[in-house]
Amino acid sequence: MTTNLHPESSTQASPSAWQLAWQRFAADRIGLWSGGIVLCVLALVALAASGLVASDWQKEVAIGHARPTWAPLAQGQDGDGAQALPTLLDYTPSQTNVVDPIAKEWAQAQQAVKPAGEKPDVLATHLPMGADKWGRDVLNKTIQGAQTSVLVGLAAALVATVVGAVLGAVSGWFGGWVDDLSTWLYNVLHAIPGILLILAIAAVLDTKGSTAVVVILGSTSWTGMYRLVRGEFMKHRDREYVRAADAIGASNVRRMFIHILPNVSHVILVQYSLLTVACIKAEVILSYLGFGVPVDGVSWGTMLTEAQNDLLVGIWWQLLCATLAMSLFVTALSLFTDALRDALDPKVV
Repeated sequence: MTTNLHPESSTQASPSAWQLAWQRFAADRIGLWSGGIVLCVLALVALAASGLVASDWQKEVAIGHARPTWAPLAQGQDGDGAQALPTLLDYTPSQTNVVDPIAKEWAQAQQAVKPAGEKPDVLATHLPMGADKWGRDVLNKTIQGAQTSVLVGLAAALVATVVGAVLGAVSGWFGGWVDDLSTWLYNVLHAIPGILLILAIAAVLDTKGSTAVVVILGSTSWTGMYRLVRGEFMKHRDREYVRAADAIGASNVRRMFIHILPNVSHVILVQYSLLTVACIKAEVILSYLGFGVPVDGVSWGTMLTEAQNDLLVGIWWQLLCATLAMSLFVTALSLFTDALRDALDPKVV
């Protein structure tokens, strides 16, 4: 009989908390697929931000309201797929027997202000996802709009998460007058309806653009994160593992952000997902009311605003494209965050 002189060599080290979390996450197929969709959208946003994709979204490449290639023609539309509605272009001098006295000068002025390569000689009658009333590709607008809406949503939610998590951690850990002051600020902001507070700050700042929207949403959306993180820190600060860290000389900062924070990270992730969805919706509202993206930009919010008017004449593909893109990203992000929460929750077996 032989004996093992080194019994410790036959045993494997126990997996770490992060390894166990990855094993639980890898077993969730829905979470993996959702994470893949989120990564694809973020990669598309990065390509759009670098100018490699949808950089020419403002160019007129098709006739106004050109139909998608897969959409059948409806009654009252011509063979090219254009909507058979009377416009100013339909009333030409040949049809009304009126001679335009400034037609030549008008044509010369248009050629003078027309940028090179802005409008092709032959406009398309069909596009993969159709065109808007100015002949711009709806698919390119959706990709470029994703850059604005997704970045604004993620950035504003990140600002709100950092502010709310830090204030909640400090308030829940120290208590006393720090907790009283933070709770008073939370109660003041939470007592004001969210949309009214957002509009009030937007009116005071009197600025437009993505940066202004991030500042407005980030400074008004942290209250929910603060409430959750404060409660979690109050619950964990007296537990055995925190007392053990205190016994070996760990500082307050180390106990707060090294020991307690990983155990409440699943709560922060879920709230961050909800904040991202809420900030994307708030950006839509701000853009609709004129406080968000400027007129020379595009986002999912501005696309939905334009689609509202297009629906009156039966043009639905811009609404469909923007809605599908927003729904796909928001749903995938929610499922992905739920999977991360379940994987990081130490109570999940």
